[in-house]
Amino acid sequence: MVYLYDPAIKTPGMEERIQPRAQEFKLEIQLVALRDPTGVAQAFAEFKPGTSGLMLEPSAAAVLAAHQICEFALQRRLPTTVPLDSMFPRVGCLMSYGEHPASNNRYLAVVVGKILKGAKPGDLPVEQPSQFELVINLKTAKALGLTIPPSLLLRADQEIE
Repeated sequence: MVYLYDPAIKTPGMEERIQPRAQEFKLEIQLVALRDPTGVAQAFAEFKPGTSGLMLEPSAAAVLAAHQICEFALQRRLPTTVPLDSMFPRVGCLMSYGEHPASNNRYLAVVVGKILKGAKPGDLPVEQPSQFELVINLKTAKALGLTIPPSLLLRADQEIE
């Protein structure tokens, strides 16, 4: 499994957080950097032989190269999942799962409003998202020869045919 990320926004300790979780699921994770939208081919060239899937960290570089990333992944028969950004399954990646964008934007608006009214950001509570969105591209699943379990389809907020 490859975890494709933008090194410009890599958070400290990212690898130390990812690797133990991967081991829990008996996955070997290869971290591959996508430095800019023109580097998709170079990033895919770094994938180890036998790579079984791709998890894409959303970033400006990834968004700008979304079509190309999804095309490369499909050519290599790599199921690709993206946290947060439902745009990726719409352009050909297998699925996305993350905070519901509208719900998240409403929460951000409330927080900004509180700050503009004088609240100190450090005094505001940290809140967990309450709504999530699962988007599955069934056309991509079929092209990859995958059958999406009915239990997962029931949980999907959107299926792309």
